[in-house]
Amino acid sequence: MPISENFKKTHMNTHEHKVEDAAARPDSTLSTAQQKLTAVWEEHMKCEFATKSVDDTMATMVEGGHVNHVPTMTGGQGLKDIRDFYTRFFIPQMPPDTKTTPISRTIGETQIVDEMIFEFTHTVPMDWMLPGIAPTGKRVEVALVAIIGFWEGKVSHEHIYWDQASVLVQLGLLDPSQLPVAGRESAAKVRDPGLPSNQLIQHAIGKAIQKK
Repeated sequence: MPISENFKKTHMNTHEHKVEDAAARPDSTLSTAQQKLTAVWEEHMKCEFATKSVDDTMATMVEGGHVNHVPTMTGGQGLKDIRDFYTRFFIPQMPPDTKTTPISRTIGETQIVDEMIFEFTHTVPMDWMLPGIAPTGKRVEVALVAIIGFWEGKVSHEHIYWDQASVLVQLGLLDPSQLPVAGRESAAKVRDPGLPSNQLIQHAIGKAIQKK
């Protein structure tokens, strides 16, 4: 499926987020159903990251839906739990310089998959992503994938995936010299697939040779 033209702009930056009216500016390559999904998801993100309105965010979701941030298992089941999560742990715990850079968007008839780079400076508690970790002041760039389901014209689920090991490396909480994990390099290679592959393998081979 084609990437929406509206998605080719940076989203979720609390200072630079540009609200796009997907219904008024439809992508001609998308079906009517796909345009409607895109409009709902764009509205949902605007309410989360630009206007920061819990009420308006919840208005885009169905009763009985769920949100799951897979690496940390944070989110909620049903509107009551999701509202509580958004109110206490998500919307107010987003660093002010949060930004995403779109990589790809796949749009079906009932689901959207967004691939992006998620960037922030860890200046506030982020219990949805880093429960129990005090702000470190460090910059993070991580590849993130959002799988968004829809039912009867509203968001029914959000499954959010990212490389938690990469986040912990960048915050200085995980030692990449001792484990097969990468820091910011992981996101950099998503931005630029032409960057070298197999660096962790080469690192492991080098360590093995040194031990001989």
